[in-house]
Order: sequence, then structure tokens, then C-alpha cells
Amino acid sequence: MTELIVEEPEAQRFLVDLGGMCAGAQWVPSPNCDLRPAEAEISLLVIHSISLPPGQFGGPDVTNLFLNRLDPAAHPYFVGIASLRVSAHFLVGRDGALTQYVPCELRAWHAGVSSWKGRERCNDFSIGIELEGTDDSPFEPAQYDALAALTRALFVRYGALDLAGHSDVAPGRKTDPGGHFDWARYRACVAVI
Repeated sequence: MTELIVEEPEAQRFLVDLGGMCAGAQWVPSPNCDLRPAEAEISLLVIHSISLPPGQFGGPDVTNLFLNRLDPAAHPYFVGIASLRVSAHFLVGRDGALTQYVPCELRAWHAGVSSWKGRERCNDFSIGIELEGTDDSPFEPAQYDALAALTRALFVRYGALDLAGHSDVAPGRKTDPGGHFDWARYRACVAVI
């Protein structure tokens, strides 16, 4: 008897449930989150970039930062950030691997002092997605693929959301995801013009 192999549709690569958990992502819970205000509806995705130490990819340091376990003695840059209490909902690695730190239904601490379309405190109504990268280097095709698939899954769960960079919600304070992030490519992949 011949076995029929059916490939899973790309649209099901990531599925976001009612609690805001993403099937297909590695779950690493961060304590750096809290409840969203009762009246806050998710309406925005904020795209960030991060690398720790700066310019270096791979390794546990981003996760350690989000779990409050970053060793300030491990790198001179860490001295100034080890005490920060920050998180994001997701991290997309250079290879496209997806890690989830905070359920989407909760407020992650990613945007800081921020505003979007006249609304302050973007953490209240946004989902934060970190891309492993820097402002001054291109992102990998696997990252765009994973980011687009995740965005489409979030659209299925929450409806069409605004898309912005950290630099858009905190201008003058933040520059990420930087000039190498291809917004046209990303928007085309998620059918947002």
C-alpha cells in the first residue's frame, strides 16, 4: 500500500490560539509582562531588531535578557542593560526559528515610551516582534519568511493590524529595525500595501 504524504499548508506554519499562544514557536516564558488594560484591543505589530552582544548573532543572550538572567560580567555592553526588565512577544532568529516569550493576550514590555496614531503607551495595544539583527546589516530570507507567516497567523487571530517599526513608535529614541529592513518586501508578503 502506498502512503499518501500531504504537505501542511504554509498558512498553518504558525497558529495563534485564543490565549495568544503560537503553535510552531518555542515557548520560553518571560516574567516581564502583565495584563493589558481592559479596554485595550490589539491593533499594532511593532517590529524591532536586537543582537547581544551588539552585532553578534546566536547564543543565549537575548533570551537571558528577557528572562532577567543576563550576566553583566559576560560582556562590557551588558553592564548597562542587565538590570533592564524588558521582553517581546516573539523573537525571529537568523535561521527563521520562532521563540515566544509572552502570550499575545498579555502586555510585553518592548516599546517603552511610545505612541502610534495619537495613542500613547504602545505596549498596551501592540504585539512586539524582535528580529535577530542590527540596524546596519540585512536580514535573512528565512527571517522574512517566518515574520510573514507569523504576521498572517496574527491577522487570522486579531484581524488586520497596523505594522510599524520601533523607530516609528519611538522616533528620536529608537532606530530599529533600521534601514536594512525591507518594508516593501514584508508588506508584499502579508498583502498589506
